[in-house]
Amino acid sequence: MITSPSYYDQIGGAPVVRDVVERFYERVVGDDDLKPYFVGVDMPRLKRHMVVLLCSVLGGPDPYEGRDLGEAHTGMGITSRHYDKVGEHLTGVLQDSGVGEDILRDVGLVLAKVKSSIVAEPAETAD
Repeated sequence: MITSPSYYDQIGGAPVVRDVVERFYERVVGDDDLKPYFVGVDMPRLKRHMVVLLCSVLGGPDPYEGRDLGEAHTGMGITSRHYDKVGEHLTGVLQDSGVGEDILRDVGLVLAKVKSSIVAEPAETAD
């Protein structure tokens, strides 16, 4: 049986994921719109959790066993616009790292799937 390597393996495994997470948070915390969400946050701890989560999303060897994403973001008041900006920063860093379009597409699908559990406002509707 022929199996193709996971996205995790395709991008270079944990070292690349750690680098992506580091650059991702540099962008997010440097974004004036998003910076307030991270005031007082234990960033080294958050980065460790994000590495494990992203490794899992990409098919790495270990499952994500952290807190439920909805529970972890309860009370933060995350808006749809801010959630989308975070997603743009993540996909931007992945793209800058040479990640293929198939991986970017699937990461985007995961972001879309979990959005409703993280965003605190109802979806905007067209008038």
